[in-house]
Amino acid sequence: MKSLLLVLAVIRHSETRAFIKMVLEGAGHRVIEAEGYPQAETLLSNGLQPDLLLMESISLNPSEKLEYLRLLKCARNRAVCLVMGVADQRLRQEAAGLGVKQFLVRPVTRGDMEAMLDEMSEAYVADGDGCVLGPAVAKITSLPLIEELGENRYFLATSPAMLEIHRQARVLADVDVPVLILGESGTGKEVIAHLIHKYSRRSRRELLNVNCAALPSDLLESELFGHEQGAFTGAIRDRAGRFEQANRGTLLLDEIGEISAPMQAKLLHVLQDGQFTRLGGEETTKVDVRILAATNVNMEDALKEKTFREDLYYRLSAFTIHIPPLRERRQEIPYLIEETIRRTPSEMLGDSPFGFTSRLMDVALLHDWHGNVRELRNFVTRTIIMRDQQAAIRELESRIAVKDGECRSGRLEVVPSPCSGMRSVVRDLKDRAEVKMIQEALDASGWNRRSAAQNLNISYRALLYKIQQHRLAPGKAARGVDESFLGSYSAREKAV
Repeated sequence: MKSLLLVLAVIRHSETRAFIKMVLEGAGHRVIEAEGYPQAETLLSNGLQPDLLLMESISLNPSEKLEYLRLLKCARNRAVCLVMGVADQRLRQEAAGLGVKQFLVRPVTRGDMEAMLDEMSEAYVADGDGCVLGPAVAKITSLPLIEELGENRYFLATSPAMLEIHRQARVLADVDVPVLILGESGTGKEVIAHLIHKYSRRSRRELLNVNCAALPSDLLESELFGHEQGAFTGAIRDRAGRFEQANRGTLLLDEIGEISAPMQAKLLHVLQDGQFTRLGGEETTKVDVRILAATNVNMEDALKEKTFREDLYYRLSAFTIHIPPLRERRQEIPYLIEETIRRTPSEMLGDSPFGFTSRLMDVALLHDWHGNVRELRNFVTRTIIMRDQQAAIRELESRIAVKDGECRSGRLEVVPSPCSGMRSVVRDLKDRAEVKMIQEALDASGWNRRSAAQNLNISYRALLYKIQQHRLAPGKAARGVDESFLGSYSAREKAV
């Protein structure tokens, strides 16, 4: 596994930016470029955790200087290097007062870059309580963790759940047992299978994949176990099945929850004895295969409903890995977007650099991505092709609004308990009043979120969070807003 230094760069000078990126990427580090200070601040606020923030200060006007100082404050307790001119001493002093210790003076040389990185590796950084954490480069263990798996597959992790899955894959390297991989469609179950195979003792052999849901039962049997000539119409010659082809290697049974009851029985026999007979044959074949299985079926329900055999389930699930959906690990969304863009063929990207705007990144972080990583990658690719980020923003906003409307339609009215106490009642009143104000502002603007945010005097991003929090949608009454409650509460207050 290659250890990468993740660098967030805000460099405006084109020659300096190109040179710094060339040096860093040439040394194996990964560079994410922000268009300006506000986008860099948004990335940091949305979960991006770079090992180094590399930012430039050139001829700042008052508004830009404010953005620059805000970014420095947002980046506290992170390693920061400021690229500056010889005359920018006042900015250097202000940056030093905010904890910046690394500086590069233009024109930047390769020696300057290498010396700065060497100094970082020896410097110690402190957390918010003033406790020494260790070398700056080692403070964050090369997040995001990116594992190359071949054929443009890769495993990416920044969330604790995905980092734990990576640890489990390493543990399973020396334990040759079946593994059941569970997760929603598009979460990357096949990627996890390739990760397990990479670290296993069978990695010199290819991992073979069979999609059990793509074939009817009779064809699936032939695909898995092979057939003899004349076994059925069209069987013009003997054919080895996937079990024989994967001998001494690994076989992934994808969508295992979809196979029929007869096939479950045959598969159980093979897993128990390691033996099978080709379709139409008589001789028994013995194989040594490591089985990985994956499904998006809820196995607990399948066992209760008797659609999946218990004995086969326990045979397959000697070790079980649960992959969380993308909506439960949103901090990985910016990394996945950047990585998808980075791996896009140059002929599709064109000559001009491409990156998501801060507004599009905000909306992407709010969307639930029920298609998970697959849906996100398709969305990024479509956005690159269309080159219309405003249309992409509108697409995601409409999805969020529809989803919120569906959630709210089945939501029960929450009535405060008379025994819940003054503090609870006041909090409930505040929430209801806030929902009412937001809903009215959205309705008045025709659900133009940016206009509504300006009328409410809050940021666009804050409004999106409020819409999601309160499950607001066009054409719906504000959740939980009860005029009679507000009136009765006011009357109670006057009586007191």
